[in-house]
Amino acid sequence: MPLWTGRFKKSLDKKTNDFNSSIPFDCRMAQQDIRGSVAHATMLGKQGIIEKSESDKIVASLKEIAADLESGKLEIDMTAEDIHTFVEGELTSRIGDSGKRLHTARSRNDQVALDLRLYLLDRCDVLENSIKALIEVIVNKAEENYDAVMPGYTHLQRAQPVTFGHHLLAYAQMLLRDLDRLYDCKKRMAVSPLGSGALAGTTYPLDREYVAELLGLSGVSANSLDGVSDRDYALELLSVLSIIMVHLSRFSEEIIAWCSWEFKFIELDDAFSTGSSIMPQKKNPDIAELVRGKSGRVFGDLQTLLTVMKGIPLAYNKDMQEDKEAVFDALDTVIMCLDTFAPMLDTATVLRENMRNAAAKGFINATDCADYLVYKGLPFRDAYKATGMLVATCIDKGVTLETLPIEEYKAVCDLFDEDVYTAIDLDECVKKRTVKGGPSPECVMAEIEALKKVIAEWE
Repeated sequence: MPLWTGRFKKSLDKKTNDFNSSIPFDCRMAQQDIRGSVAHATMLGKQGIIEKSESDKIVASLKEIAADLESGKLEIDMTAEDIHTFVEGELTSRIGDSGKRLHTARSRNDQVALDLRLYLLDRCDVLENSIKALIEVIVNKAEENYDAVMPGYTHLQRAQPVTFGHHLLAYAQMLLRDLDRLYDCKKRMAVSPLGSGALAGTTYPLDREYVAELLGLSGVSANSLDGVSDRDYALELLSVLSIIMVHLSRFSEEIIAWCSWEFKFIELDDAFSTGSSIMPQKKNPDIAELVRGKSGRVFGDLQTLLTVMKGIPLAYNKDMQEDKEAVFDALDTVIMCLDTFAPMLDTATVLRENMRNAAAKGFINATDCADYLVYKGLPFRDAYKATGMLVATCIDKGVTLETLPIEEYKAVCDLFDEDVYTAIDLDECVKKRTVKGGPSPECVMAEIEALKKVIAEWE
């Protein structure tokens, strides 16, 4: 039965009712709706707005409904208009008129705003754990490969030598910032809008802070209009989710490339790869490709809610019903991607020799060759030019800087000596980059130890 009977002489058209109904997606907020109602009813009894005995009866029955839903003893009626209607209807059917007193001093506007905040906070906890799990995998993989030399790239061109551990840790740092953004978002989400009513508060002597305390929230909304009419906390969460997917998509792009025969830096476990229906030799990185593809889905969810919210006046409008599908889908998608990505990376085989062989090509030690001359007293721009001439000579002769005869070096600049070969050795090139945050094995291990301390604080 609708919660808005009395004014209307006709029942809602069947197709219109289906169009209006939100229960197919807001049913997942059942437990949060009940938690909010328990807190509200408790406060009503405490404040003497309803009899304490009735408040106690409501609370006890709500907890029974929650337990019955959890156990499967009670199923949600998917013909109800929304989850709030279902819960209140079930409550009234169990305890009679007392159940009708639950909605005193409350509107569905502030009720749904609370439900959504509570649900998102609960799911953010799951998301947080998924991010942490991936960070741990990255750190462990980086430690295993802290000294595995590979080419670093700019413009997808071999640029300078780094280590695979160093490369992986870049994503760990991105995900740590994602965690920080999530924590910051949750701070603004953990605010109770209950007491805002439909838009103008209520004449009842509510204790809003008490309700917030019961729900584990940090405070209450300062303005009743704002409390029911904005979804910026959902938009903020969608922004956080979108940034996470940017990072996962970039990581996926690299894994896809690294799995190709052109790179062959890693090999994914069979459990995280698929084959071809026609080409028996194929081993496809489909999981990484799906993660990359699902980023567009999450970005679309953000755009959906931005578009919904941008043009609606204060206070609540039915447009805002569209908030849930977008943010629910994005949360589900990101958590699923994280939970699949972590074991995929964890079980991947790192082909260190192939990385090293790739690093030996492309003159990625050219900068170190120029730096060698700088340490000998030559201005950097002159050193840069001299090294460029050497690279051109190598290309013409089909050799590398490591195999170019010392005579060719001296012909370009008489500051070169036999020790240049040590200076441009790939291992030396990496080891010398000891500035904090650099790719040297020493720096990588220091970064790993710092990350391990962070991880230890989570446990």
